[in-house]
Amino acid sequence: MKNIVSKSILGLSLIASLISCKKSDSPLTKVTPSNLDSIAANYYEQYLKLYPLEATSQGDLRYNDQLPITIDKDFISGEVAFYHSVQKQLENVDYKSLSDEKKVVYDVLDYTLKDKIEAYAYHPEYIPFTQFGGLPLTFPLYGSGEGSQPFKTEKDYSDWLKRMEKFPEWMNAATDNFREGINSKVVLPKKLVVKMIPQMRAEEITSADPDKNIFYGPINNFPKDFTKEQKERLSASYKEVITKKIIPAYTQMGDFLEKEYLPKARDTDGYNSLPNGKEIYQFYVKSWTTTNQSPQAINKTGQQQVAMLRAEMEKVKQQVGFTGTLEEFISFVKTDPKAMPYTSSEEVMGAFNGILAKITPKLKTMFSVTPKTKFEIRQTEKFREASASAEYIQGTPDGKRPGIFYVPLPDPAKFNVTSGMESLFLHEAIPGHHYQVSLQQENTKLPKFMRFGWFGAYGEGWAHYCETLGPEFGLYTDPYQKMGYLSDQMLRAVRLVVDTGLHTGTMKREEAIKYFLSNISYDEAGATAEVERYMAMPGQALGYKIGSLRIRELREKYQKELGKKFSLAKFHDEVLSQGCLPLDVLNRKMELWAKKQK
Repeated sequence: MKNIVSKSILGLSLIASLISCKKSDSPLTKVTPSNLDSIAANYYEQYLKLYPLEATSQGDLRYNDQLPITIDKDFISGEVAFYHSVQKQLENVDYKSLSDEKKVVYDVLDYTLKDKIEAYAYHPEYIPFTQFGGLPLTFPLYGSGEGSQPFKTEKDYSDWLKRMEKFPEWMNAATDNFREGINSKVVLPKKLVVKMIPQMRAEEITSADPDKNIFYGPINNFPKDFTKEQKERLSASYKEVITKKIIPAYTQMGDFLEKEYLPKARDTDGYNSLPNGKEIYQFYVKSWTTTNQSPQAINKTGQQQVAMLRAEMEKVKQQVGFTGTLEEFISFVKTDPKAMPYTSSEEVMGAFNGILAKITPKLKTMFSVTPKTKFEIRQTEKFREASASAEYIQGTPDGKRPGIFYVPLPDPAKFNVTSGMESLFLHEAIPGHHYQVSLQQENTKLPKFMRFGWFGAYGEGWAHYCETLGPEFGLYTDPYQKMGYLSDQMLRAVRLVVDTGLHTGTMKREEAIKYFLSNISYDEAGATAEVERYMAMPGQALGYKIGSLRIRELREKYQKELGKKFSLAKFHDEVLSQGCLPLDVLNRKMELWAKKQK
């Protein structure tokens, strides 16, 4: 799933510090919340003002013309002061008097604030973006006319013009931050920087040709009701900004990365080689897994999981009568015709709908509460399916847009079920992301920061756990589908070994790629991209398996403790009832639930 990311009494000193921001005045306002509900509501209202692109992504259009320089020092100091002020408000709340549900709200807000404040202690702004993520990569998606930035009215077009006007300021701040990182010896690996340079020079964002540059999308597709005068005026304005601000900003960043940053970038792969790298990586592990597990403990878990899954793959290998090594079998299934049984996109889509039909009767025994949001399976649009992955795009809380499971099928005859078909559906669609995200968004009892919040260890952990429900749904009976499931499980297990290995210095990039390929049916380019993703985002890839294992552990614990009083449907309902949670908060929540079942 595309990641869903979510990040008071404001004292006079805080107001002063915020208003003194050099790059942009603070959008925050002075409000005095009186209880937990109002503290939580005000926190998120102010947070959306700080991060208006997130508001846009959620369909909140109030700040669609704003692009604050969120990586600027003054902005960050004001933001951290704001988080401290909310912490002070929480200190005045009587925790013991709160209901169990409100205690969870308190715990999540408290955790969120501490995590955000601690993150800035390690200066993430020194690496403002990477080859894998950051505003320069997402900004064109907003401006394409195909993303969450709306282009329906003249105001919509004017709003985006204002954002484009501000973009060079953001890029200038990013350049300053990269330079500060050089001075502090906190820099990216050379192997990643060489991938970023062509991204900044890509034809889609630097071409002067309106038919090639993605930023011309909105004026190439005006709404039908726009007048000729509106179109001409907006076209001229867009051309002016694109040619004089957007293209130069990307071009200058590409030149800076090549000529100034690349020579100063590091030859090492992991964060262990940076000043305080051990502490920084430990923080990222804690932040992404929402646990206090050490990198060493996670690495050990990963190795155990890999060994267990290899043993299961050996059984599948024997079942299909393959006589070579496991590595040869992993490579063989990529081209085995039996793993590619389809000839048309209609057949593949029919097979996915068949999975839904097969699991639907059993869903009632596993869930008492199900989403109101409708669900659809669609083939990914032709214009983007060549580079797209299967994905789930959440619906809207008002029910106007369904949750959609997209499947790219550029060549249906090459659709390989060992890449994970049944397990993919359980993860991305039902009961994975569709149930979890829809129930969270539909729950109006939750404060907004939780309704639209996201913790990867929980959100991806839940979806990954749902893959393990396949046998209970009557899936994975075909050996190739079983291999697909095991491959999906293996990918997340390998991540535990590789991510921790890279960033503690026990594994180099080349060793990580070799280890990856020996366990997972990827080509070298795919394996390299995965490993470099872990290099760019330390700790991020750990949450899937850690979250899945935690939910499975809780299930087995309470099945044993409660015996006949254990209801799987009630367990699942409770896990999902308050949306994404840090895993240690989930532990406390489920412990309280279990006491009530006895």
